Amino acid sequence: MSKKKKMEPLTGEELLKKVKELENLSKEEKARACGYYTVTKNGVERVNMMKFLNALIDAEGVPLDGKPNGNGRGGRSASYRITVQSNGNLLIGAAYTKQMNLQPGDEFEISLGRKHIHLRQIGAEAEEVA
Repeated sequence: MSKKKKMEPLTGEELLKKVKELENLSKEEKARACGYYTVTKNGVERVNMMKFLNALIDAEGVPLDGKPNGNGRGGRSASYRITVQSNGNLLIGAAYTKQMNLQPGDEFEISLGRKHIHLRQIGAEAEEVA
């Protein structure tokens, strides 16, 4: 029995294009076809309409937050500030990785300065030199 691999949810222009192609389907069917679903332990597919609709709003470029340069709370807008967590970690949120089109598994080399951290993507040199 072969398992169908779940696709990554579509975003941006790809999402808009796919939704237009599927204009005759219900919104739940569109969400599923665009990858906005999960499969439970029992094998039941659950459509995540909230993520789907939020992705559509983002793809259309509709600003919902009143303060685009806020303190990083209450939405997906990047504040370009992070705080060291109580466990000593620095977390770079999804707003930044999404803006840079980073994918799971992308690797970086870390260089430490006196008061700065520099990240250099491993394997990106070939793309930068053209």
